[in-house]
Amino acid sequence: MLPAAAYPTDSVPTADPQARRELRVVARLMRYHQLHAVFQPLADLRTGAVYGHEALIRGPVDTPLHAPDALLALARRAGIPQAFELFCLRTVLADWHRACGTGRLFVNIGADALVQAVRRHGPDALLRALRTARVDPRQLVLEITEHERVPDLEALREVARQVHACGAMLALDDFGDGHSSLRLWSELRPDFVKIDKYFTRGIGLQEGGSALHGGPEKIQVLRAIQGIANIFGTRLVAEGIETVQELCALRELGISHGQGYLLGRPAMAPRLRLEAAATAALATGPAMPPAFPQRPARPGVLRGLTLIDAPALAPGTSHNELAGLFHARHNLHAVALVDGDRPVALVNRQHFMDHYATLFFREVHGKKPCITHANRSPRVIELDDDIDELIAILTSHDQRYLNDGFIVTEQGRYVGLGTGEQLVRSVTEARIEAARHANPLTLLPGNIPINLHIERLLGSGTPFVACHADLNDFKPFNDHYGYWRGDEMIRLAARLALAHADPQRDFVGHVGGDDFMVLFQSPDWRERCERIVDGFAQQALALFDPEARAAGGIHGEDRDGQPRFFPCTTLSIGAVPVGRGAFRHADEVASLAALAKHDAKATRQGLFLREAAAARRAVG
Repeated sequence: MLPAAAYPTDSVPTADPQARRELRVVARLMRYHQLHAVFQPLADLRTGAVYGHEALIRGPVDTPLHAPDALLALARRAGIPQAFELFCLRTVLADWHRACGTGRLFVNIGADALVQAVRRHGPDALLRALRTARVDPRQLVLEITEHERVPDLEALREVARQVHACGAMLALDDFGDGHSSLRLWSELRPDFVKIDKYFTRGIGLQEGGSALHGGPEKIQVLRAIQGIANIFGTRLVAEGIETVQELCALRELGISHGQGYLLGRPAMAPRLRLEAAATAALATGPAMPPAFPQRPARPGVLRGLTLIDAPALAPGTSHNELAGLFHARHNLHAVALVDGDRPVALVNRQHFMDHYATLFFREVHGKKPCITHANRSPRVIELDDDIDELIAILTSHDQRYLNDGFIVTEQGRYVGLGTGEQLVRSVTEARIEAARHANPLTLLPGNIPINLHIERLLGSGTPFVACHADLNDFKPFNDHYGYWRGDEMIRLAARLALAHADPQRDFVGHVGGDDFMVLFQSPDWRERCERIVDGFAQQALALFDPEARAAGGIHGEDRDGQPRFFPCTTLSIGAVPVGRGAFRHADEVASLAALAKHDAKATRQGLFLREAAAARRAVG
């Protein structure tokens, strides 16, 4: 995107001696070709093939400038970050051509550098650079690595249009790290969004089913991101995959692409195949269920948020006093100014300290009230704010909260500060809780996710056992003791099913009422079913009064209104083993499992097994 002979260090004036020295270092790296690219593979998690590579810039080997972070930091200190990024882009394209790379090439570039390149060199600059490097535009994916508020979103949107017009594609990097904006995703409509590695790390399960680092919660966040991707038609790339468990979980969740050391480390030459461990893992059938039991929804989105314990100051506090607080609290990103207990303004640390460090500021303004350099219209969020109000904040034109953070109040009174990263995560989790297809009583997946998981198992050819569980004589119990105790009995059945199912292999869903579906991949499914039945028979007795327990049941009316005696409520399970190719559709499996459940209830057996062929004949 720069003319081939141009070096951005040739005509960059600077009066700072240190910056001059660092500028000369950058110039030597560029003039003497001491920069090179390495390539890390991206995998298609559906096929197990190498989909493309991300190009990463490197400096001289065995020097402090080998790492890309050190190089970019040097360029920033030298005052040429955008020009240096563009030079790196040209270097990467040349190295890719020499390496005869195939597939997609993902190249990092800052939003500001991309906009400046088009402004300086014209709308056809990218296409000319690709022709010079002899790289097909259809191979290129420009990965926007903007980590601050985009200063000119309109210009970036126009550049995105030009990028797509020349045949290249766009990606948004590190979504979910607290900097990437939902509005940026909506405005640019990138072809790919790369999910921050925070949500990838530890989402698999250890042997025995214990969750790593809050795995179930992270999986639910990934589901929310998937929902956004479906709306915008975006493909997702999960970053930071380092374990087989993480890889399998992401594949089972339906994430289409992945990247990480397990798949392949950065190397001078592009790879033709993934690492053997990753290839073997992707060749196996699905195991992890697509849903996990949920926590009850919080009354407010921020109720579970850990607030920053930041002291509040009065609006009349002097600049010198505020500076003293910032010097004493190095981790404090902002300070709220509060009148009584009502917040009136917010002072951003970086913004304030930049002013405070200017010449004569302390002498002229040091003793004056700090509110003169405060944001008098800060973002204020109530602990019980509605989810839709918070989503409006995330997608609003004013994105200052990403740097400034926001003030949190309870009934209008100041309680602390939050960050943009915390808000993104809290809103994402709350949106999941509001939108998931779950039974409101047990918070278990309902009919839609049950059918989806059956379809996935059928499509993969993975053997499983479909078990339909139902309570015997539940209606008389519910009529006799009331709905609140009936709900307790239904929740008891849900807890037992979850307790005896393997969360790494088995899926527990709530069909509705007192009906449940358990899809077992565990080989010891019989024993698990028997423990569920026996456990329910013992624990359900506690929901009856002493007289009913002594009598072995209660008196009530049957469905025809006739009085009769009903034994204490028990649980029946009908099971249908499902082999490879036995069924084509989820509703077939569900119907036969329901038939097996009727057989179990009719025979009063705790567990009734009906083979698929016999069940089909009975239905026919």
